[in-house]
Amino acid sequence: MIKIGITGGIGSGKSYVSHLLEEAGIPVYDTDTEAKKLTLSHPRIREGLLVLLGEDVYKADGSLNKPVLANYLFASTENAGRVNRIIHPCVYEDFQQWADRQAASGTEVVAMESAILFESGFHTAVDYVVMVYAPLELRITRAMQRDAATEAQIRARISAQMDDEEKKRRADYVIFNDEKLQLDTQIAALEEWLAHTALSFKLR
Repeated sequence: MIKIGITGGIGSGKSYVSHLLEEAGIPVYDTDTEAKKLTLSHPRIREGLLVLLGEDVYKADGSLNKPVLANYLFASTENAGRVNRIIHPCVYEDFQQWADRQAASGTEVVAMESAILFESGFHTAVDYVVMVYAPLELRITRAMQRDAATEAQIRARISAQMDDEEKKRRADYVIFNDEKLQLDTQIAALEEWLAHTALSFKLR
């Protein structure tokens, strides 16, 4: 099985690229979505957050007390690191188990989507990293429209992530989502690249 990681900064369009891959028959593991599920269901995450933040982090009905977690998470980078060290290893393991199930059913290529693929260490779970790249100002405009946020809020979020130029340098393949180059054409080119790189293996 070939595992590819899909990453990119806020507003780059990585989720749309993941959608195109799914349409091409590639199962995609969305780390954001799965992390939210695991925060509710994974016993090790629940135990870690309870130890770190106390019983108030979960409500009486077992659901996550999002304001309590968010207030702690965004108070400092040190706090964010403590939370991530609880959640990220469980997401990593869950992806591996998910990929194993996909392989058992005959799937030959899977993808993981993560904005923080490198920062989290998730890149070590995949064979190749594909970065979705877009100009900074275009990313800001997209994210402002999508999230109904101010420019200052979006710039603050971007500054908290790894620089896109660094991601591009570390990636194995780059897709340019600048609204000038056709994404369908680039997805086809990505398939050809993977076929050549991975011992002539073709995506389907």
